[in-house]
Formats: sequence, structure tokens, C-alpha cells
Amino acid sequence: MKTQYYTATSIDGYLADEDDSLDWLLQFGEIEGVDDEYSRFVDRVGALAMGATTYEWLVEHENLLAHPEKWPYEAPAWVFSTRELPAVEGADIHFVRGDVAPVHADMVDAADGENVWLGGGGDLVGQFHDRGLLDEIILSVAPVTLASGAPLLPRRITDPPLELVDVEKQGDVFAVLTYEVQQSTES
Repeated sequence: MKTQYYTATSIDGYLADEDDSLDWLLQFGEIEGVDDEYSRFVDRVGALAMGATTYEWLVEHENLLAHPEKWPYEAPAWVFSTRELPAVEGADIHFVRGDVAPVHADMVDAADGENVWLGGGGDLVGQFHDRGLLDEIILSVAPVTLASGAPLLPRRITDPPLELVDVEKQGDVFAVLTYEVQQSTES
């Protein structure tokens, strides 16, 4: 079981543009191999977490309040927010706030040996990293720069550095980089 940050990013390290839009990513449409890789990843996910902005984008983009049957996940989802958010009818969603550590423990229990997926945003994933709860970062790097927007991971991670464990090319568009998070040996 791993806790993984799996996301797409621009070359300059942004998840979304300054308007929280993913149009820069959606412009690529279907890329050979991407859907298969995503399906293999999601099949190993037993629980997932996301921040309020990611959840709101998903609800709006898929029109989930009107069409809750389009909720894309079978695994239970935890949405971190300090605000009240609308629930998608019938979806297994837990709205939470505060320290990520006790929520992570609940997610691991629910995952029952499968992986925990941290879908975004970057600050939320950083909180998991800060608590030593992030094992792996999987980045699909798109060939665009955004110059500003929602940062990939607004944390300084230098000692120990991440360890590159895999590089893959998907179509003529994405480079997929997999990094293992090294835990500090300092007490």
C-alpha cells in the first residue's frame, strides 16, 4: 500500500491556471496509452483525497449535482475544506478539515490494502508530505508552460531529495515521472 500523488502538471509546475482551469490540459484530448495507464492506476486505489478547489472543479466540469451518476470514483473520497460544499448524491464522500494524519489513518483503513490517491491540490498534498505520509509522486508532465496558477507542490523538498524511479513517454505529449519520497532520518 502506498500513498501516491498522481497528477498532471505543466513544465513549469502548475496544476491549473490562474482561473483554476484545466483547459490547458484538456486541449490534448485522448492520447494513446493515457486512458489505459489511468485505468490501471485507479484500479489499485482504495481511497482518495482532494481539496475543495479540485472537488468544485470536478463537480462543475462533470455537472455532478444534476448528474450524480457521473461521479467517476468507486473508492471512498475525502474532501478537505473549511467551507460547506454540496455533496454528490450517492457518492461515498467524506467532507473533512484539519490535520491530515487522522484522516489518512481512516483512508488507509478504508483502502484495505489498496493505494491511497492524493488527487490535489498541491498544498493539501504538501500537508501529507509534512506529516511523513506521502510515499510516491507520479507526474504526467504536459508540454506547456502556464507562468502562474495553482502550484504543483508548494513545499521545499531538498533533503532528502526525491528519488526518480521511473520515466515513461506517453504518446508524443506526456513525460510521466515517478518519484519515491525519501523520509528524513533526522529525529
